Amino acid sequence: MVGGLIALVVVLAAASAAGFFMRHRQGRFHPAASGTTALRPSAVVETDLADSGLPVSSAGVLSAADLGAPLGARATLVQFSTEVCAYCGPTRELLTQVARERDGISFVEIDAAERMDLTRRLRVLSTPTVLVLDALGGITSRASGPLRKADLLTAVSAVADAGGTS
Repeated sequence: MVGGLIALVVVLAAASAAGFFMRHRQGRFHPAASGTTALRPSAVVETDLADSGLPVSSAGVLSAADLGAPLGARATLVQFSTEVCAYCGPTRELLTQVARERDGISFVEIDAAERMDLTRRLRVLSTPTVLVLDALGGITSRASGPLRKADLLTAVSAVADAGGTS
C-alpha cells in the first residue's frame, strides 16, 4: 500500500515537472539545428524522413517555390497552421503586424495539413509553428505554441539587422 502511494507520488511529480518544462518552452524561439543555417544554404542535411536513405538537400532552407510566395528582402516569417488550431489566429495577427511594421519582412502562412511534404521535412509537430527565415531562406529560429511579442521581435531583429549590415 505504501509502495503504491510512493509510486503514485513519483509519477505525479515527474508528470508535473515535464508539464512545467514543456509550458516553459512553448512560444519561445530556439535556434535552428546546426547545419541548417543560411550561412551554408547548399548544405546537405541528413534526415530520417527520406525514404531513399539519401541526403536531402536544403532541409534547413526554404525557397520561394517551397513557400508559394516570395521571400522577404531581409527576413520571412512562416507560420504552419491548421483549421482546428486555437492559437493560430492570434499568432497570424501578430506576425502580420510585425511584417507590416518592419521593412523587408514578409509573412507566409502554410496550412500544415495541405503541405504535409513541408510539415514532415521540417518536423512540424504542433501548430502554430513559426519559422524565422533570413533573406536567403535559411531557418534561423523556430517556435511552437502561442508567441510572446518580445521574443518574436528579438528573433526578427537578430535576422533583419544582421542582414542589413552585411
